[in-house]
Amino acid sequence: MASDRPGRAAAGPATAARRLRAGREDEAEALSELALRSKGHWGYDRAFLDACREELRLRPGEVAARRTTVAEQDGRILGFATLEGDGPEGELGMLFVDPEAIGGGVGRLLYRHVLAEAGRLGFTRLTIEADPHAEPFYLTMGAQRIGEAPSGSIPGRALPLLAAWP
Repeated sequence: MASDRPGRAAAGPATAARRLRAGREDEAEALSELALRSKGHWGYDRAFLDACREELRLRPGEVAARRTTVAEQDGRILGFATLEGDGPEGELGMLFVDPEAIGGGVGRLLYRHVLAEAGRLGFTRLTIEADPHAEPFYLTMGAQRIGEAPSGSIPGRALPLLAAWP
């Protein structure tokens, strides 16, 4: 199948079947586990992941409040993202992709959706506390590094602090 854009493969049936939707309260545990699996993709050991578990937890009462968006394909959750805050500045609180789907455009789809939704809601800037391994993705997507933020899970660890504009 040919593409009409140089350097890109044409979107096949798998891409067409992806959809974004609002997260549901009953998915909180599954989304939290996906976040841990996604974090584990970077080779962190069990002790590190256990230290991050609470910070990566999404509770049922938070799913709607954190404006959770889920990417799915054929009923399978591929990833999710949260848009947090009340504006005009907010935060891309979480963006995680199932390890089996990393590299397939799910992160890009979620990121672009969150930026568009932020713009629709009147946000003028989003901050992102990124995992160091994810920083290149965000920079490629147009975010800019504005500093560092202390990790909420690992004392003494600093995370890249980025900004993005809807």
